[in-house]
Amino acid sequence: MEGLCLVNAMHITASVFINDDEPGLHHDYELWLEKLAPHAPTNAYRHNRTGEDNADAHLKRQIMGREVVLAITKGTLDFGPWEQIFYGEFDGRRRKRVLVKIIGE
Repeated sequence: MEGLCLVNAMHITASVFINDDEPGLHHDYELWLEKLAPHAPTNAYRHNRTGEDNADAHLKRQIMGREVVLAITKGTLDFGPWEQIFYGEFDGRRRKRVLVKIIGE
């Protein structure tokens, strides 16, 4: 099979991205995202005046991305060395789903 694979987070406070599966990097992402869009103080965000306190989750998702597209060659996803797909959850209060769509022959 040759084609493309789309992986989409399907929620406004979640992300799908590609990177290395290394625990130190995962920790660094958490620290970096919290510096860029800290959860507290929640009253610093206008969005949180709607009754929710997840404005930071929306911003983190924007930074990390909504979806990834990968090529498929001979039935295999084309990853670079050490690349993997990750799902980032920034506001775990709602039920979420992920869309995986494969287009090809």
